[in-house]
Amino acid sequence: MTHELVADLHPLLTAEALAEAHASGGEPGDLEQAVWLRLLERLETDGPPPDPQGWLRKAVRAEARRARRTTRLERPYGAEPVDDDRPGPEQLALRAARHRALRDAVRRLPGRCPRLLEALLSPKDLTYREIAGELGISQGSLGPERSRCLGCLRRLLTPEVASRGVRG
Repeated sequence: MTHELVADLHPLLTAEALAEAHASGGEPGDLEQAVWLRLLERLETDGPPPDPQGWLRKAVRAEARRARRTTRLERPYGAEPVDDDRPGPEQLALRAARHRALRDAVRRLPGRCPRLLEALLSPKDLTYREIAGELGISQGSLGPERSRCLGCLRRLLTPEVASRGVRG
């Protein structure tokens, strides 16, 4: 019974949806889907309508009115709402990968370089005096030592990091 009802109503529903969809600002296929859903809901609760063609015409108009109301009440965004202050998941993952690569390269440095660069990268934001005291070296030798360690780090990272182009 249901299959026959659907087969009988399909051409009428297609024609009615095409006629009403343009005025409602929707797509005929969406309107058809909504009416089929209403028919299935009715079949489950009340059984088939006594006048299927009349019910279908009323259902199409009711769904078209609902679509017009929705279109009238909903306002599209001028632009996608974006929170520019917070990085997205992709940026967070890339940042974490860069930090891991940097920390791994720092650990592979020779001599005192790992300890010096870890102190410089510390979230405690240590002063040169505090770093020199922690490492047991004079404050005046921190600059040249830092330059030498950064040069080593640059050479270690060059194969891993793509060149960003010419600077200056």
